[in-house]
Amino acid sequence: MIKPNAPQREKFETLFDVPRETMEQLAQYEVLLTKWNQKINLVAPSTIPDIWHRHFADSAQLWSLRNLDATNWLDIGSGAGFPALVLAIFAKKQSPNLIFTLVESDQRKCAFLINVAQALDLNIIIKPERIENLASQPFDMISARALSSLPELLEISEPFCKESTICLFPKGNRYELELTKARKTWHIEEQKIPSLTDAESVILRIESFSRA
Repeated sequence: MIKPNAPQREKFETLFDVPRETMEQLAQYEVLLTKWNQKINLVAPSTIPDIWHRHFADSAQLWSLRNLDATNWLDIGSGAGFPALVLAIFAKKQSPNLIFTLVESDQRKCAFLINVAQALDLNIIIKPERIENLASQPFDMISARALSSLPELLEISEPFCKESTICLFPKGNRYELELTKARKTWHIEEQKIPSLTDAESVILRIESFSRA
């Protein structure tokens, strides 16, 4: 039996003021991830003991940065479900009409995402394909974690943006360099929100971008 990391869970629950039902679902997600990670490479095994901080908190901090009126959310390169599955678990109680579309080209990771979505009854659509092959359509929110550089993220996000779309891209300590490179091609209106999980990282909240 997998024992929960009680101190991390309690810190997470307090930091994000998480309802009991949401905590229970996150705990189920933790169990499923730990079990599946023994068979396929979802996350680095060394990060499993630190999952509530390294993965759950890192994802959950995006929730307060969303457009409160959003009804659809695109997550690109969803992998093991960060941040999308964590956010969908939050949304189940707080924004039940919010639909998440998860795009992931790895078929084994898609199988895991489907398993979690079904087990937790989440409002999720899973697209087992590359983002370049997804039909162009507008989304209220777009996220991507540890997927690519900012210039490439803007390039692949553009077909899915409308005037009010908000993009949330967690970035490490080289985010200023990425912004400088991106500005060679794009006009960007962004906020740099300090990360709650890494003092050198930020979340880039991009409210508007257009080709330079």
